[in-house]
Amino acid sequence: RAVLEARLEQADLLKKVVDAIKDLVQDCNFDCNDSGVALQAMDNSHVALVSMMLKAESFSPYRCDRNVALGVNLTSLTKVLRAAQNEDILTLKAEDAPDVLNLVFESSESDRLSEYDLKLMDIDQEHLGIPDTEYAATISMPSSEFKRICMDLMALSESVSIEASKDGVKFTCAGDIGNGAVTLRSHTNVDKPDLNVEIELSEPVSLTFSLKYLVNFCKAAGLSKSVKLCLSNEVPLLVEYGLAGSSYLRFYLAPKVNSAASLCSTTANISSRLVMRSKCDNGKW
Repeated sequence: RAVLEARLEQADLLKKVVDAIKDLVQDCNFDCNDSGVALQAMDNSHVALVSMMLKAESFSPYRCDRNVALGVNLTSLTKVLRAAQNEDILTLKAEDAPDVLNLVFESSESDRLSEYDLKLMDIDQEHLGIPDTEYAATISMPSSEFKRICMDLMALSESVSIEASKDGVKFTCAGDIGNGAVTLRSHTNVDKPDLNVEIELSEPVSLTFSLKYLVNFCKAAGLSKSVKLCLSNEVPLLVEYGLAGSSYLRFYLAPKVNSAASLCSTTANISSRLVMRSKCDNGKW
């Protein structure tokens, strides 16, 4: 009998999550226990890390009798999930020491029932302890706005500098064809709270990141109307999309560092303090 049975009212939640991470990570474990389904994986170049938690209360019902790791190839999972309509009810099932993940799609409007078995893999994954960090700057903004800024600046440059100060947050880039800058200030819209921009700052921060990765993270914009950016000098950026309840999809991105020796050693130390690996010259973990 199944040790895991998890039913999602709408398949599009899992479809969108997988869609948002499949270009960063090829193979990963979905770690299931009684508190929910978690995923943590680094991209191949160890520059970015994705961390997802779908809490048990996101499912109804949710049952996990014992901890089970589901090793999945995300490209394969995407192919199976394409068979589900967004409004379909999706049930995930797995047996003890499973070699397949069973996915059942039920149409909410007709009597159609589709059932797929996805072959699982053995994936050896190191788990990074990600400590709770007190960030120097936290910016909440509409996810569509963040996506637009990243896409617009990507047309000019490979990198963006994010600078948070008491005046607001400034995204700047410089490329062969010219420079660009977008500045946002705290902004409260009573009628449309989805458009709010909130900036909490304990000290000014300025960091540079790869736009290719940020644009990739923005694929999650469809999951949440707002996104949270958390920054501190010389530590990885956290980009968080809140899902229903207290579930979340988080991306961490190592900042680009100058290869000056002095900068390099501080980055390495901070990375090791974060229990994250760092390769000096190009800001890897």
